[in-house]
Amino acid sequence: MTGLVLGAIIAFAVLIVLGTVRSLIIICPPNRVAVISGRSRALTDGRTVGYRSIRGGRTLRVPLLERVAWMELNTIPIEVAVRNAYSKGSIPLNVQGIANVKVSSIEGLLQNSVERFLDVPQTEIAAIAKETLEANLRGVLATLTPEEVNEDRLKFAQTLIDEADDDMKTLGLELDVLKIQNVTDEVGYLDSVGRRQTAEVLKDARVAEAQRKAEAEESEATSRQRAEIATAQADLMIVEEQNALRVRQAELEALAGAAEAEAKVAGEKARVVAQQELERERVDLETRRLEADVVAPARADLEAKELAAKADAAKIVEEGNAQVEVFHRLVEQYHAAGDDAQRIFVLRMLPELVDSIVSTVSSVDIEKVSIIDSGGQGTGVPGFMNQLPASVIGLAEQIENATGVDLFKALRPDDQPNGSSSDPAATDTTATTAS
Repeated sequence: MTGLVLGAIIAFAVLIVLGTVRSLIIICPPNRVAVISGRSRALTDGRTVGYRSIRGGRTLRVPLLERVAWMELNTIPIEVAVRNAYSKGSIPLNVQGIANVKVSSIEGLLQNSVERFLDVPQTEIAAIAKETLEANLRGVLATLTPEEVNEDRLKFAQTLIDEADDDMKTLGLELDVLKIQNVTDEVGYLDSVGRRQTAEVLKDARVAEAQRKAEAEESEATSRQRAEIATAQADLMIVEEQNALRVRQAELEALAGAAEAEAKVAGEKARVVAQQELERERVDLETRRLEADVVAPARADLEAKELAAKADAAKIVEEGNAQVEVFHRLVEQYHAAGDDAQRIFVLRMLPELVDSIVSTVSSVDIEKVSIIDSGGQGTGVPGFMNQLPASVIGLAEQIENATGVDLFKALRPDDQPNGSSSDPAATDTTATTAS
């Protein structure tokens, strides 16, 4: 028993949950719009509204906070009629038509329809649309003549649709169809227009008949006229051909004269061209002569000088290479001499050094040396001879100061220390060599 009660409670709870969920699910068919209000929502244009709308789908509403209202998207037929609406030209007209409108479901227009027609019956929507269309119809009639309204109703309807479209979109409605059924007037203007057109048709018929008769008579007269004209034209053509023949003869004579003149001009032109060609040949010949007499010898002389310059340059290069080779050989000999290389180098450079020192007093001209002997010791010829070693030593010191080379040290044998020698003959020999 307890299990049955528990099962019944569970089943009842499930039914309640299903019913609650079913009441919260909103399923919108394609011919209706569900408007769920109660919470704020931002639109694409930046506005904030307190509702949201769906069409052809489903959604969930928040219980206690949102409620659902419905708007129909079905077509609403409307009979549009105006009486005594003045057209262009102040002619009153009666116009009857039929229009089909509906609540717009286009994004942007749907908000207009929701704000204006939510919970509004379709009969009231139809009345508002009818008044709007009739007002637009009167405005369009004021811009058209009765003939334009009656004769081109498609253009009239399209003009009316274009005029009413902005107003309908402002209301949030769409104008699907608009057709003009009947156009009449109470003053008989359209009947008069019809009778006038009928009279014009009858007149055109009588005129056409008269024109046909006139055309027949005209055709007969034209035939006679054509015969006479043909005869006159034949005579005229003969005269024209004769005139053309004379003109052609004159043209041929003029062409012959022109050809003769052109031949003369061509001959003169050929003569001038031949003279110009002859002058060009003369210029070419003179150019070649100058080339042979002046340019070619000058070019040959230039080439000879270039070859001579190259030979001199080659000689200088070879002499330089020979000197470099000699220097290389001297360096190799100095390296081979070892410790005696410095002495050999000094002995080779000694004549040049002495010449350099002597050149400093080359401008001094000594014609005669007079030696006066006073009779004392160390004077006269012995005194002069004793001064020669001192001069040689002074010259050696000048060379050492100038080059940094000690001649006596370089010429002294290596086996005698400090440059001293026990043999007087060696000293005399050294001094003599230095002299």
